[in-house]
Amino acid sequence: MDSDGTQEARGTHANPVPRPAGPPEVPAMPPRPPLAPAAPPPPDGSAFLAWLRTPRPEAAPGVWRFGHRPRPAEEPDITPTRQLLSGAVIAFLVGWLIWSLLQNGYLGNWWWVPFDLIVPDAWRGADSDLGETGTFMVYRGYELLVALAIMVGVARLGRWGEIWRRFVAPRFHRPVVPVDPTAPQDDPAQWNELRAAGAVDAAERLAADARSGFMRDVDHARIQRAWQGVRTGRHSLATFSGAVLKDGAAACLHPSGARDLPARLARHDLLTGQVRLGLSADDPRNPYAYRGAGLALGPELLGTSLLAVGPAGSGKTGAVVRPVAESLCLHALAGRAAVVVVGAAGAGLGPADAYDVVVRIGNQDSAYDLDLYGGSSDPDEAAAVLAEGLVGDLADPHPGSDSRRSTTVLAQLLGPFRAVHGRFPSVPELRQLLDGAPGPFAALRQGLAESGQESLLRELDARERQMGQPGDVGGVLADRVALLDRPAFAGFFDTSGQSRPFTLKALDHPVRVRIDLPERGHADASRMLARLVLAQFTASVAVREDRSLFACLVLDDATGVITPEAVRGIQRLRSGNSGVVLTLRTLDDVARPLRGPLLGATGCRMALSGLTPWDGQDFAEVWGKEWTEARDVTDRQIIAETPAGKALHAVRRVITGKAPTARAVTVRQVERERWSASELAHAVPAGHAVLSLTTVQGEHAPPLLVNLRA
Repeated sequence: MDSDGTQEARGTHANPVPRPAGPPEVPAMPPRPPLAPAAPPPPDGSAFLAWLRTPRPEAAPGVWRFGHRPRPAEEPDITPTRQLLSGAVIAFLVGWLIWSLLQNGYLGNWWWVPFDLIVPDAWRGADSDLGETGTFMVYRGYELLVALAIMVGVARLGRWGEIWRRFVAPRFHRPVVPVDPTAPQDDPAQWNELRAAGAVDAAERLAADARSGFMRDVDHARIQRAWQGVRTGRHSLATFSGAVLKDGAAACLHPSGARDLPARLARHDLLTGQVRLGLSADDPRNPYAYRGAGLALGPELLGTSLLAVGPAGSGKTGAVVRPVAESLCLHALAGRAAVVVVGAAGAGLGPADAYDVVVRIGNQDSAYDLDLYGGSSDPDEAAAVLAEGLVGDLADPHPGSDSRRSTTVLAQLLGPFRAVHGRFPSVPELRQLLDGAPGPFAALRQGLAESGQESLLRELDARERQMGQPGDVGGVLADRVALLDRPAFAGFFDTSGQSRPFTLKALDHPVRVRIDLPERGHADASRMLARLVLAQFTASVAVREDRSLFACLVLDDATGVITPEAVRGIQRLRSGNSGVVLTLRTLDDVARPLRGPLLGATGCRMALSGLTPWDGQDFAEVWGKEWTEARDVTDRQIIAETPAGKALHAVRRVITGKAPTARAVTVRQVERERWSASELAHAVPAGHAVLSLTTVQGEHAPPLLVNLRA
């Protein structure tokens, strides 16, 4: 058993993407690969077992669950230190005064009434049956009980217990060596699910590898994923057990043969699927349950898509995109996810060794190409996706802005060309057809006539009639295609089968892909290609056969990418177990009518430090308002009417320097913005961000101030 069922080819496209490693058919059980140089295993499995057995309690959305200690939802009412200590002293003095008054008889002898009711007569007086010593002990014992009763009352009144817990107990606290209380039946390192299913030998092999240090977190996650395939009936128990018995922790490998990434920059917990981004600030605007807790993202949050907005240098790439991409690559190695990371060349999106496919557009040394048509064999589908990439960003009044008309024009050319040549046109051929060059049109017409394709001949006739007409979009499409018909891209977008094109139809497999865009000198072409990749992604994940695999597109710079069709596509991703991560320098890079729908389509929204007030206004509107308690304090001067009162006020004014006042406090409920535009623009410290979260199940986390550097 070499996979969990997500790596097998499904025949979804004519030219399948080259497999991440080796020939298309991966051997059933490849040899154990060498260990990743950046993550050597410990000499024993103690570190791994400690990680595996660390508690991960259920927590609110976005909380880093690894070793998390839940806090109350509401902040407890903590008495100020000065008030607490003064109250304790006053209570002690009151207790001492009461005891002194009792001892001296100033309060009478009523407190001896219980003594008379409880103690027998034979134990009292000088002729007591207990003798002098016994009688002394009885009387002094009763006095001790009364003193203890007074002390208990005074301690409760003065909150001595809280003083002990806050100031004294921490000084006597000693670090306790943790003892693993995990019972054998609850120990995750024992693989009890396998034992219950009858695979005892496989469970013993995995437990032995864990103890000896041959297992790591990716291995555990990968084998758990394969075991899920057995539980769902995708694989047989015998096949799974045989693979585990043969290779142990190296069983069910990713097709690349890798068991880890070359290096890790962020903290990951593959047991929960989270990657830690930072620390929720201890700020009054954060809910008490989040303050001081780690902030993390996982597929359950990325499945609602993430939009991060912040100026250059605010940490979008280093603090958000790189950790998320690294986490998704680890999930892909575990057979859980497929990831496509798109950004400018040299943007720092991870080393090439961390990916299975690296497409360097414009770099002639690139081993892979990009399929402009998304691996589709349907001319109408290919035309719709290509039209979105070419003209999806044009304004409505502009000729050719209508994607439907652009789709029709491209379909009128792609269908006849594929019928004649058995493939879609290359970039130069498509440009000639859109320009209406007579030679290609005549050759295409002749080929259709010879093959008897009458319906496609009518499509071609319609295209010829429309050329040159007012409002024809062919010229606009030709101008956009011309951006790709440049010497730098001469070896790319080939459709003749001479290159190794990557298509997003491969997202049925746990593949790791990085696409480098040539932003330097080709900014317009880069934005067009990014828009094309987003359109292909939203179209491909909607028709996937295996939706148990989480698919994510990480777009480092979404400038010029957001279109009406893109927003509609993002809204549909959640139901397909997929999501996108988008970053923008400013919301001004998105057309004004699309800003609200974009913020509404993404469930996770992040505003980084340095945001402009007008960008902050959009975030403030989408985050809405909340009811909060407002306190109005009024100081009113006290006017003395008697000579004694005036004298007392004069003395008080000399001592304090202020006139005697009476304070009136009014408490009322008001509705205020969670984060105002001014606060987002000026109150977010450097290295921080305000982040709201939504899970695919619909749970929400309010906007949180997060320290991305912690």
